[in-house]
Amino acid sequence: MATLKELEPKAKEILARERTAYEEKNPKSRAAFERYSRVLPGGVSRTLCYFPPFPCQTVSGEGCFMVDVDGNRRLDLFNCATTLILGHRPPAVIKAVEEQLTRGTAYQTNSGLETVLAEMLVERVASVEQIRFTNSGSEGTMMAIRAARAFTGRAKIAKMEGGYHGSHDCVEISVRPPAGAGGPAERPTPVVGSAGINRSVLNDVIIIPYNNLEAAKQILVAHAAELACVIVEPILGSVGFVPAEREFLIGLREEARRLGLVFILDEVQSFRLDRGGAQKLFGITPDLTCFGKIIGGGFPVGAFGGRRDIMALFNTATGSGTIPHAGTFNANPITMSAGIATMEQLTGSVYARLNGMGDRLRDQLTALGARRQVPMYVSGIGSMFKIHFSEAPIRDYRATLGSSSLMHTALFFFGLNRGIFLSEGGRCCLSLPIGEPEIGMYLAVVEEFLTALAR
Repeated sequence: MATLKELEPKAKEILARERTAYEEKNPKSRAAFERYSRVLPGGVSRTLCYFPPFPCQTVSGEGCFMVDVDGNRRLDLFNCATTLILGHRPPAVIKAVEEQLTRGTAYQTNSGLETVLAEMLVERVASVEQIRFTNSGSEGTMMAIRAARAFTGRAKIAKMEGGYHGSHDCVEISVRPPAGAGGPAERPTPVVGSAGINRSVLNDVIIIPYNNLEAAKQILVAHAAELACVIVEPILGSVGFVPAEREFLIGLREEARRLGLVFILDEVQSFRLDRGGAQKLFGITPDLTCFGKIIGGGFPVGAFGGRRDIMALFNTATGSGTIPHAGTFNANPITMSAGIATMEQLTGSVYARLNGMGDRLRDQLTALGARRQVPMYVSGIGSMFKIHFSEAPIRDYRATLGSSSLMHTALFFFGLNRGIFLSEGGRCCLSLPIGEPEIGMYLAVVEEFLTALAR
């Protein structure tokens, strides 16, 4: 098998050729980018939307395909960062939203729809007794952390190195620290992830290595008297859908309970794995859970919920609520309608089909890499996956630093020019409209890329 070092010159060649082809085939997207760059810094309002030399501009989506302004039709394998589990414009969601539009788009009072969606989520997720809605997953994690601090009277939080929980200050720490910047692997030091974050925040954030239970326990014990909570994704999302090892997640949950810490499970992305979320798959009961993505049916949404005694901190009706929670568009009726319609579609058989497709696809990709003699590790679980061009397994953030980002980017442009849309970093997920023909289409493009790479 060739090494990454041996393959990267060819990948560089492929990337240059494919990027040039992309520029030539997408003149309208280029013109659109030049236009909106005049009023949007960097030409986008979401960092994830940008890729050089310019991002494509989507004009429509249908089922599992997107069409851009240049008329390119591409299989969507990122689904708005895992959100569109039913694909683009699912009829049931469109019908629910259209009906709500005739009644109104926003109210100052409850609509009743938030109660229906809350009841659905409480019924599905055993650990959630009460829930509150927000407008993003970031807001959901922010409020869950605030609740943990208020409940325990402590200020510090513990999070995973490589864990992404949104854009607020205390979690935008050690998300993707540069190689050599995060201290020892078994005792990471916090690293700010953005300019504009006050460095004093670093004093309140303890970093834990993912999938290393013994190191995690030692760190938690050392800081237990100051820690309000530990927050963790059951599947490390931003670095490529790296699943927690079951022993790690269960052990972390038990250690948090033993030390009196609030255990927060971030299921913003992983809730697409099971009717009861990843927590059901792993067999754990968090104190608080954060939601987003699929529960809004394609509209802006977030939520947090869990134990009744912790959620009572938001109960202003009794006068005992100590945490105000505002938000003009919280539980917006359009979002709630779309969320209800989506949850109604997500039956046990739907999850089984999606997860089964994902399991088979990861096996097929792994076999392709072996057959074409390209070092690949395919991470993921259920309907989420990523190809890492890596000579070693990927268990945590630091392991990803040894993979080839050049080869990821080459595959991204190779796919764009052949009707496949991935995230630039290679993260992928499946949606319900995808079937065997679409899986075959994707596998054929990956095989063509690997063949070109190894030639």
